[in-house]
Amino acid sequence: MRIAVVGATGLVGKKMLQILEERKFPYDEIIPVASEKSVGQTVSCCGKEWSVVSLATAVAASPDIALFSAGGETSLEWAPKFAETGCVVIDNSSAWRMAEGIPLVVPEINANSINAHNKIIANPNCSTIQMVMVLKPLHDLYKIKRVVVSTYQSVTGTGKVAVDQLMNERVGKEGEKAYAHTIDMNLIPQIDVFQSNGYTKEEMKMILETKKIMEDNSIAVTATAVRVPVMGGHSESVNIEFENAPDITKVKEVLSAFPGIEVVDNIEQKLYPMPLIHAAESDSVFVGRIRLDESQANTLNCWIVSDNLRKGAATNAVQIAEYLVANKLV
Repeated sequence: MRIAVVGATGLVGKKMLQILEERKFPYDEIIPVASEKSVGQTVSCCGKEWSVVSLATAVAASPDIALFSAGGETSLEWAPKFAETGCVVIDNSSAWRMAEGIPLVVPEINANSINAHNKIIANPNCSTIQMVMVLKPLHDLYKIKRVVVSTYQSVTGTGKVAVDQLMNERVGKEGEKAYAHTIDMNLIPQIDVFQSNGYTKEEMKMILETKKIMEDNSIAVTATAVRVPVMGGHSESVNIEFENAPDITKVKEVLSAFPGIEVVDNIEQKLYPMPLIHAAESDSVFVGRIRLDESQANTLNCWIVSDNLRKGAATNAVQIAEYLVANKLV
């Protein structure tokens, strides 16, 4: 079993290596891949040092699975080249998510959408993953009509340059910037580029990906995505309207029973999900502040938090790889 990790020196790539080790993924060889300037460097996984190679070298090595986290342009160009060798590509960029015939997978929800013919599998957007984890069991119970979500997204979702920008600003140091505006002690209501409809690309990802993963185009979704000076994970305020009246006790029971979800909701004890306190370095999706919307029938509000580098990216990809191995699809 040969596993390529494309983008192995980036935040998500490093996290993929960490999670392969933590989850004791059954591999014989790791093939770390990065840009030409990183070729020859080494990365650590499972107590061994692995030399970083180029994309061309990795394709020639014919890995069984390739975990991609190197941006959309790289994925569009190179994922098909890996797939042509028989490798299964699990891509963390947005390049293939909405492509017809490409599964968009959160394993707890729709792993069965993968078959032996799929050589490219899309990993959803980090904010979408944590939201649909909560939406799915509630949709099965009450049928969702509409979702209104506002996100509070960590700088780690942008990458190392954004983290460095935040830390530099915090100490008054000049450096490379990921954002057009100051992020320390500020909020930026723009994630990715604006589209012709006034939404950002990030917001449209959440809208379109939710429908695809849930396999229900009737669900209306509207989103506002905001970058916040936070480490540890993304947070979301979500308002969900159902066709049928939700019961809060039943909602909490169903969510608690769903794999990968932890309900943290005790207002008397001031317990509710927080990125630094709960989500950081966890693979769970945390949900709390669950309450009825008193302004509208059949509607509830909740607060969802998850580590965007783990369940929102690397862990979800490794879980897909585990599904492939368990079902003898590689």
